[in-house]
Amino acid sequence: MDMPLKYICALGSCVALAITIAFAADSGAKPAQDKYTVKVPGGLAFSEFKGYESWQTLSVSTNDKLTAVILGNPAMIQAYQAGIPGNGKPFPDGAKMAKIHWNPKKQQFFPQTTVPGTLDNVDFMVKDSKRFADGGGWGYAVFKYDNASGAFTPGTDKDVPPQANDAKCGVACHTIVKSRDYVFTEYGPR
Repeated sequence: MDMPLKYICALGSCVALAITIAFAADSGAKPAQDKYTVKVPGGLAFSEFKGYESWQTLSVSTNDKLTAVILGNPAMIQAYQAGIPGNGKPFPDGAKMAKIHWNPKKQQFFPQTTVPGTLDNVDFMVKDSKRFADGGGWGYAVFKYDNASGAFTPGTDKDVPPQANDAKCGVACHTIVKSRDYVFTEYGPR
């Protein structure tokens, strides 16, 4: 019994797909981590900041070790545009910030310029005066990034900044800017 050519081609495509899937499954490659499943023990979850990658830039910062961009959700942007914290008012509940740290590297085509290199960590802050009443109304989290595995893990007491096992890890550090509602970040003029 002869099979029409279109059925042979379809069968061949199915076999090739099955072989490809079998090789991929057997390759030992692990699927990429879903960063939104990571949580600081007793504290904030990465998932509370879903979509931070598309938030607007508040500011940038550098020190002798890292380069960073500080992003704000729409509530945070609107608060800055309304004059907070300079006007003495607190940030509203729901305001969120993300600070992405990279190890700097020299730009290949313009070596006088430093650009983001490997990812170091992502820090988060959220204003929730009920949930974090004992921390000035802010919750904090630090998630370290391992470039080899492509995975995030909660920071520890030994990291910089130090991360305790709850959302209050940043309170001690941020107390020096209590008069600015615990926020260091300066909103850059546009």
